[in-house]
Amino acid sequence: MPYKILIVDDHLVVREGLKMILETDKRFSIVGEAENGEIALSLIKTLVPDVILLDLNMPVMSGLDTLKALNAAQSVVPIIILTTYNEDDLMVNALALGAKGYLLKDTSREDLFRTIESAIRGSTLLQADILTKVLAAKERLEKPEAKEEGHVYLTDKETIILQMVARGFKSKEIAFDMGVTERTIKSHLTNIYSKLGVDSRSQAVVTALELGILHI
Repeated sequence: MPYKILIVDDHLVVREGLKMILETDKRFSIVGEAENGEIALSLIKTLVPDVILLDLNMPVMSGLDTLKALNAAQSVVPIIILTTYNEDDLMVNALALGAKGYLLKDTSREDLFRTIESAIRGSTLLQADILTKVLAAKERLEKPEAKEEGHVYLTDKETIILQMVARGFKSKEIAFDMGVTERTIKSHLTNIYSKLGVDSRSQAVVTALELGILHI
């Protein structure tokens, strides 16, 4: 049974392009389209999609307003932002409202498919460059002392790596995304384990979450 996808974008050419890409894979089925958030909200009730691809800048009801409305309605349908806006604050706001991914419209077919699959599983998947921007933006918004909460300090790179571990990435995949060797990633993980006083990936993620230095 293919996963049902609802595309929400005010540009017809974008919707058509996404349909062409997604329909090349039998795992996905386009069940509906909407040109703004207001239409999308009415379609969700009848179409019951498994995932929604949502643009941010739309007339009538924007992507962020749509996310807010879905939160108010306690919707559990995973949302992936697909936009041209590469702005830190928008990324942070969308993810804070529960988006399971943030992709730019020039993303690769593989990254699109992978993010959709992750969202359907209930996980949030971010590309390395997006994750870097999000963490940097969050850091600016937080108090200076928050970064060392729990008396443990992770560098920006270590935080990014641990975040990707939490998302289910393997060392080889992280290395590829960051443009470094797998040995380098394993070295960073060793440092992370030492700082957190753990000896495994799962313990590192759990401990970092408990200390408040990692958020999923």
